[in-house]
Amino acid sequence: MIDYLKESTFVVNDVISDAWDVLKKRYLAIAGICFSLFIVSNISGILAAYLSSVNIVLSVFMALLFLFLYFSIQLTLFKHIFQVLDKSADQVKLRKSFPTLKEIIYFFACVLTITVGTFLGYLIISVVFFPLIYLVDIEMMVNMVYVITIILFSYTFLRIAFFPFFILDKKESPFKSIRLSLAVTRGNFVKIILIIAFFALSGSLYLYFSYRGYPFISTILSLINSFVIIPLSSVTFIIAYRKMVHDYKGDSDPSIMQNII
Repeated sequence: MIDYLKESTFVVNDVISDAWDVLKKRYLAIAGICFSLFIVSNISGILAAYLSSVNIVLSVFMALLFLFLYFSIQLTLFKHIFQVLDKSADQVKLRKSFPTLKEIIYFFACVLTITVGTFLGYLIISVVFFPLIYLVDIEMMVNMVYVITIILFSYTFLRIAFFPFFILDKKESPFKSIRLSLAVTRGNFVKIILIIAFFALSGSLYLYFSYRGYPFISTILSLINSFVIIPLSSVTFIIAYRKMVHDYKGDSDPSIMQNII
């Protein structure tokens, strides 16, 4: 296990190093798109707080509009990074990075599928653990169901989180994108966790210094997160996806049950 962790760490280091090289090529464009995500997120939060006390229907409509806009920009970011990886510098154009309507529909179809699947999974776990009501009190049983659902959902979500890349890169359908994400991440879960841990460290430092009352340091860390860590993490996960796809030797149309564990 120790040897496997060492090997995984070296692989993660290589991925992050490659991502940094890619980011330097198109830093302004990638960071600019990330900044757009930041602006949309903050404006939506401000409007949500204001409109909630004015008109609930308008508030819901604006929330859906900003969700659509936010994820469209997110897909634009991913698509632009794929361009940087696949094309020469003079061929990379930001206007060619905008997702098509089909890609956006596929993305939200996946999101809806995952949402419904999570709800159904929670119901199934609740039914399975319901007999425990005769051994423990209801509150304890409910808490157990919550904890187990969160653990299983977190594990599954990290496995299927690469579905947007299959939609944008391979032009796959929603359900096949989810299945392929499960398949290529099989055996790579530790590496994904290590990548997340690397980027989570910076966020943890920001929270720590902010909590301890060091505004100057926390402001610097916030700027680093916004203009370095977030753009770098986006490139890193796409490069990790490409490496996993390259090493994948399984079925081109895998089933869920064969790859869930």
